[in-house]
Amino acid sequence: MQFSVLGSGSRGNSVLVAAGDTRVLVDAGFSGRELVNRLAMVGVDPAAISTIVLTHEHGDHTRGAGVFARAHGTPLLMTEGTRRACRKLFRGNEVVHSYRAGFPVDIEQLRIDPFITVHDAADPVAVAVTDSATGLRLGIATDLGKPTVQIRHALRGCDALIVESNHDEGMLWSAGYPPAVKARIASSHGHLSNQAAADFLAEIVDSRLSVVVLAHLSEESNTPRLARAAAARALGRRGFKGLVEIALPDRPTPVFDLAELRERNGPRQLSLF
Repeated sequence: MQFSVLGSGSRGNSVLVAAGDTRVLVDAGFSGRELVNRLAMVGVDPAAISTIVLTHEHGDHTRGAGVFARAHGTPLLMTEGTRRACRKLFRGNEVVHSYRAGFPVDIEQLRIDPFITVHDAADPVAVAVTDSATGLRLGIATDLGKPTVQIRHALRGCDALIVESNHDEGMLWSAGYPPAVKARIASSHGHLSNQAAADFLAEIVDSRLSVVVLAHLSEESNTPRLARAAAARALGRRGFKGLVEIALPDRPTPVFDLAELRERNGPRQLSLF
């Protein structure tokens, strides 16, 4: 299994996951054209995308879904709640399939396990993606108001994790947001702080975990240095020796190969096409 975060932040979120000939986008929060550009950066033809999986309706996760699906004939997979909430993105000629939290969906070589999250959306989920040929497993939770028991269970035993580390608490409360926005971000239905993300990762880390990618960093109330430092400290206390990486808003991460990361200390930039 290979993956790359094509970009993450309030301006857009999308993750490419590949196994064998199967390529899936988890979320499509950039414009259709920008998604094509970012796929090109990691060597992937947009026509090769098997399915777009949407986790919830917010624009930074769905913006390009309809345009991309129509342009490339890509099927869409989402909950019925998400479909209703973002119906204006679609014209009715897209191929749309539904899924429900707690019920796995097979997309060729990849199995998608969706689970309920706590976030201020109509029907939010996060997903774990498993390569059926190798058993390698990637957990993706980029909008996570608070880690519940179910979420902890769903994300344990992953070889890689993409988890939001949205804000530094001190920077958030001194930022120029209106008070109501600050309260919403910091609430249990908003986003994880650096420290909350670090504590969560320390709870679920195990010997399988090779790489953690911190995602959805606020450009106004966080920095990559602060997010990485908090996670590295917490994981280090648990003996974690893998990679702690940052997903930036303006470009893809390297392509991480999970089989290689079991044997190596670092990722290698690869082409998926």
